[in-house]
Amino acid sequence: MITAFRRLAGTWFAKGLFVLLVLSFAIWGIEDVIRNFGRDNAVARVGGEPIELTEAQNAARRETQRLQRQLGPRFEPNDQFRNAVARQAVDSLIAARAQSQEARRLGVAVSTEAVRAYTFAIPSFQGADGRFNPLILNQFLRQNDLTEADFTRVVVADLERQQVVGAVRAGARAPETLTRQLLAYAGERRVAEVAEFSLLSAPEVPDPTEAQLTRFHENNPAQFSAPEYREVALAMLSAETLLPRVTVTDAEIDAGLEAQRERSGTPERRTIEQALVNSKETAEAIRAAWAGGADLATIRTQAEAAGGTALEMGQISRGEMPVETIANAVFALPQGGVTDPIQSPFGWHVMKVTAIQTAAEKPIEELRAETRQALAQEKAADLSFEEANKLEDALAGGATVEEVAQRFGLTPLRVTIDRNGNGQDGQRVELPGGPAARAAVLEAIFANPAGGGPRVAEAGGGFLALDVPNAIPATLRPFASVENEVRRAWMLDARRRVQEERAAALLAAAQGGKDFAEAAREAGAEPVRMGPSLRDPQQATPGGIPRELLPGLFAAKVGEVTMAQTSDGFAVARLAEIIPADVAADAAGLARVKTEVEQSMQDDLEAQFAAALRARADVTINQSMMDQVAAR
Repeated sequence: MITAFRRLAGTWFAKGLFVLLVLSFAIWGIEDVIRNFGRDNAVARVGGEPIELTEAQNAARRETQRLQRQLGPRFEPNDQFRNAVARQAVDSLIAARAQSQEARRLGVAVSTEAVRAYTFAIPSFQGADGRFNPLILNQFLRQNDLTEADFTRVVVADLERQQVVGAVRAGARAPETLTRQLLAYAGERRVAEVAEFSLLSAPEVPDPTEAQLTRFHENNPAQFSAPEYREVALAMLSAETLLPRVTVTDAEIDAGLEAQRERSGTPERRTIEQALVNSKETAEAIRAAWAGGADLATIRTQAEAAGGTALEMGQISRGEMPVETIANAVFALPQGGVTDPIQSPFGWHVMKVTAIQTAAEKPIEELRAETRQALAQEKAADLSFEEANKLEDALAGGATVEEVAQRFGLTPLRVTIDRNGNGQDGQRVELPGGPAARAAVLEAIFANPAGGGPRVAEAGGGFLALDVPNAIPATLRPFASVENEVRRAWMLDARRRVQEERAAALLAAAQGGKDFAEAAREAGAEPVRMGPSLRDPQQATPGGIPRELLPGLFAAKVGEVTMAQTSDGFAVARLAEIIPADVAADAAGLARVKTEVEQSMQDDLEAQFAAALRARADVTINQSMMDQVAAR
């Protein structure tokens, strides 16, 4: 049999079969390479230059963090927010790349001195003394996950773009005629006689009949309706709920002890003074002077004379110093030691250690307890994702929220609730996840269509199993239950109508040619001369013309009347005087308007230039990769 196989292996048929098998395994083994051949893995290309996925994701993450700091800790981004931020981040990268390409095409370059001067001039990097503080820069780099080299590249690219865009913006000049007309328009003031009809001064109205109240109740359902309610079953799966199921071994604690010691202990800190200058020769001279006993004031004078700076950086740990070479040199010194000159993109550094605070550690048992807790939290967080998938599968398989809650050891809750988190009795309903997750849980409840079946939603850092079987639409409350509210609302509306009728009667009388002051007194109001007031309601002064009247008065001629509803009732005004702006005497106003006009023109020119560069750069966007930028 073996001999027969050997003879068969020597035939052309067997050799061909063998070649086919080799090709099959080769293609199968490099399936991903074959499948992805010719596929572009860049998120976008600008003139053929790629914007890689990592770069786009980092830009989107930094923008998300910036917006979350502005919006507060309770804000939780949804898919629409992530998609919008991803698109904005990629658009910014495309614009920056197109401008950088234009800078290279024009031969624009940036010197090291320009980078240094630009960095030192950034106000947010300056200390209380108004001087550049490297410690603040280091903190900024850590917060934004940037190295010093990354930051330098960003500054260089930004300065290149500024030179190109600055040349475009420099062409904007505000015409003198336009500037004067705008200042005359904005500075014109009006004086008016004003008669006010506030609700508080309205005459007493007769008590309403029950029929009037009933009709008012029916005609204003929005004021007297119960809100929409949702019947919902809830159960929250979070890392906290899974902590009892997590086990941390002694071996794991031993492995994680060093990291916890660094996080929770007090590291060694050194009080450091720094001199930063442009040349190595100057740095050597400063090092020699410092080592010879010169104080910081002397070193500062020497550094500033050479165009540099010197300052006390305060107490710093090794981890707070992002440049490893400087950190190693500083933490190798004894107290009073001075480093040799060390170069960075910002110049030559000389550092002196004036004091050393030794590291302080917590007791070992306390450290072990903290390590156990930290590792348990990490394990519980990982487990929550696994359990959430099982939870979703169980709900998809037909289990109810109560059933999966029992199966997974969760606490179920079934309530009827409105959008404000109140029950049908008007009392606040406690929801799973605590106060921090409350807004997210309510959003998930009312985003889930009634009758759509159970599902799992992310909320408040956990996973919410919920089912909304029924929605109770907003309904008009019975008249008997809200009679007092209806009566108060009817009385307020009646007062409003009375004052509106009196104001309208005054308007009609004045428009008919009657003396304004006489007509106002007949209507029950005393006219008051107010103003002069500017056109912009934001510049209205207390006690001046009510801002609601300003649009009508600035559209009127002297002697004409206008009427408006105000915050506390109604007002009728007769334009008494127009005071033109004294443009010739307002040099500061002319300068301000000119600056505003030129700023607007510069922005328009820059936007048009950016659009032209983008059109010329042959921009392509890979939508499938864009989806990954927006992914969590």
